[in-house]
Amino acid sequence: MTKKTDVIIVGTGAAGLFCALHFPENVQVFMITKEEADKSDSFLAQGGICMLRGEEDYAAYFEDTMRAGHYENNKESVDVMLRSSEQVIRELVDFGVSFEMGQSGFAYTREGGHSQPRILFHEDCTGKEITSTLLECAKNRKNIKIAEHTTMLDIITDEEACYGVVVQNPHGELELIQAKFTVFACGGLGGLYRHSTNFRHITGDALAIAKRHDILLEHIDYIQIHPTTLYSEKQGRRFLISESVRGEGAILLNKDGKRFCNELLPRDVVTAEIRKQMAADGMPYVWLSMEHIPKAEIENHFPNILQQCLEEGYDPTKEYVPVVPAQHYFMGGIKVDIFSKTSMERLYAVGETSCNGVHGKNRLASNSLLESIVFAKRAAADITGRLPEIEWQEVDHLADCSLYQDVDALMEEYKKIVLDEIERERQSHE
Repeated sequence: MTKKTDVIIVGTGAAGLFCALHFPENVQVFMITKEEADKSDSFLAQGGICMLRGEEDYAAYFEDTMRAGHYENNKESVDVMLRSSEQVIRELVDFGVSFEMGQSGFAYTREGGHSQPRILFHEDCTGKEITSTLLECAKNRKNIKIAEHTTMLDIITDEEACYGVVVQNPHGELELIQAKFTVFACGGLGGLYRHSTNFRHITGDALAIAKRHDILLEHIDYIQIHPTTLYSEKQGRRFLISESVRGEGAILLNKDGKRFCNELLPRDVVTAEIRKQMAADGMPYVWLSMEHIPKAEIENHFPNILQQCLEEGYDPTKEYVPVVPAQHYFMGGIKVDIFSKTSMERLYAVGETSCNGVHGKNRLASNSLLESIVFAKRAAADITGRLPEIEWQEVDHLADCSLYQDVDALMEEYKKIVLDEIERERQSHE
């Protein structure tokens, strides 16, 4: 079977949804996702989303982002993100996103690596607030269709341009979805790691597909470890304890209850300090203390974190909580320009699966949601301007569906491709 659509977007996280919502209503958009539409890592983001607080904040915010990224960031991309931030935040509010408000406007919190508070938030589930709101808006658009339990197996290509994707639909059948433009918004690769804050089904498929078709990748070994996830011996995804908790005053303690580092340094620095302390203590975790945060603040600002800790047997209003670093975010990805174009014609990539250089070697806290939506909007604008020049053509001969009969084996092959490429890049940098 072959379907046609103007634009296909692979993924239903914040980047994919924001991109979809920025197409005119006469442009047909088809979105697919491996699982349910609300099972993207965007829904899991706790801390918040950054916003430039006026021109007087520009130099400090720019420097904070660059310093966290070890000055390997693409300066043009950082500039675009910062200067676009206020506009996209206003758009989020117009879509219905609710941020915490103060007496004179937005309330801001601070996180590790930031020189001042500039992070908007909704309790401790900002990602869920943003992404669920965008998802409902997308469901109400007549030009946007969403197919769940639909897995991308490959792209339709003559190796010069992308003409859509090969998928397995919910019935296990193969389909070709032809599109004038394709947008990868597939998320990261946390599902490849034993300890990760990501959903298990997000395994970097788009990266493997890009590698197979010689689409340029960049910094694929730049993988961020989050310093504080709730320690557990249970199998599955690790629960993140947001950077905002430390931004509001939580401290890290060794086995003797003594503070051992500056909790507001960039994530990779704090992670290194925690691992060093774990080794010295001979312990699989360190302690996080919220004793300096008022109980009412914990209950109101961090209700979901509080509930999860209680379910694991810890009351952070009364006792220390065990935390351990875990894989969290992917700074590398499919190389794109500031309009989110990849090296293959008619193929774009946005969100965590892309690499425009904003984050450098280490992402600054709460820049992920902002980066995703800023460059997703730019992708939609660029595609919209180019749509009139694209004509349909026959593509059935470009996809040999006999290659996709064993989907499970193909998915395992994709995992191996990504892991091998990460290791190859890592070795080349040693």
